[in-house]
Amino acid sequence: MQTDLKILVVEDDPQKARDIIDALTDGGWKNLSVIGSAGALERTITTQDPDIILIDLANPDRDTLEHLGLVSNARNRPVAMFVDRTDDAMTQAAISAGVSAYVVNGLMKDRIKPVLETAIARFGMFAKMQSELDAAKQALTDRKTIDRAKGLLIRARNISEDEAYNLLRKTAMDQGRKVIDVATALVTAAELLQ
Repeated sequence: MQTDLKILVVEDDPQKARDIIDALTDGGWKNLSVIGSAGALERTITTQDPDIILIDLANPDRDTLEHLGLVSNARNRPVAMFVDRTDDAMTQAAISAGVSAYVVNGLMKDRIKPVLETAIARFGMFAKMQSELDAAKQALTDRKTIDRAKGLLIRARNISEDEAYNLLRKTAMDQGRKVIDVATALVTAAELLQ
């Protein structure tokens, strides 16, 4: 467990905030800060750039959840939210907002550490999946660009597909560039000449 993470706690009740800080401190976390309302979240995130956000809301509404998702940049950091009650729409809104852990029946001191650890692990898993998806999309886009460049070379030089790829690769090596960069330049130049 990483205990050097910066954790921002959003809690309007001072006693509950102290209990949360105590639970986090007992869990090994030391770099903690508290704000009393979600209204200050955007400014605090900008100035402190926390690694994790823990929010305790008695009665969230859809607008609050959407706002929290936007200002907390939940897709870039784990957000754990504790609520006293919810319904299907609120649960869906929390998921849509990118909340990593959404715990119903309020915040209990003994649940904070395992919930945060789960939120961190779940966030890491989704971040890895998103990274892999982005890499696959980029590889597909690169493949299409390389295929277009090969097609241009095949037509312009009347050569085979293998010869076109080898020419792209040799040009890239000679120029100290990547094949995709040479292919992109060729496709761009061909579009300009049309």
